[in-house]
Amino acid sequence: MTELLCLTDSYLREFDATVMAVTDDGVVLDRTAFYVQGGGQPSDAGLLRDEEGREYPVRKVQRVKGQVIHKLEVRPVIVGSKVRGIINWDHRYALMRTHTALHILCGVIWRDYGAAVTGGNMQPLKARMDFELESMTAEFSAEVEAKINKEVAAAHPVRTRILPREEAFQIPDLIRTKINLLPESIQEVRVVEIEGLDLQADGGTHVANTREVGRIRVTGHESKGRMNKRLRIELDE
Repeated sequence: MTELLCLTDSYLREFDATVMAVTDDGVVLDRTAFYVQGGGQPSDAGLLRDEEGREYPVRKVQRVKGQVIHKLEVRPVIVGSKVRGIINWDHRYALMRTHTALHILCGVIWRDYGAAVTGGNMQPLKARMDFELESMTAEFSAEVEAKINKEVAAAHPVRTRILPREEAFQIPDLIRTKINLLPESIQEVRVVEIEGLDLQADGGTHVANTREVGRIRVTGHESKGRMNKRLRIELDE
């Protein structure tokens, strides 16, 4: 089982690890700071450097049959090798800002309009989120944009905790998606809190304060069904 370091420290840029297994297109490490693709967030990218200084670009990190696979462009790494993992920080930090921006958006929509999330996806500095809303207008989008940027400027601390499942599910409205996607097998739940605004179960990487997000622009809105409306956002570089 790979220890996922980014769950407790999103700002970790480098780490040391041992190669535990080699697959057709990558390696399994005993520990990693790379974010594993999931929950609508792309994986991190970066490289692994061995003890002789050879570098192996990491193009994607995915969970396959319970194993965290670091997919490499070249793969001469052998089992037992000691490596240093180096995160592509610009890519990681852009995703951290974007993911926190989505939680701000989700928090405002839940607080002010009582709408659950029905879907979402993100790329660095660009994302979309779908909500259980009957109507969506340009005026509504502008209103939401003003509200979410007010929360960015409020400089809310962002904190993460890992709780026993039973304790976590005593928190009201912990699951903001229309469908609870947490399988029964997960007995520890990671929660992300934007102090004073939002608290929900989440496994992604986030900034430590909403001011790090920067200005959020609502760039579009769409209807995806009678009770399913989409908002698109972008962040400045």
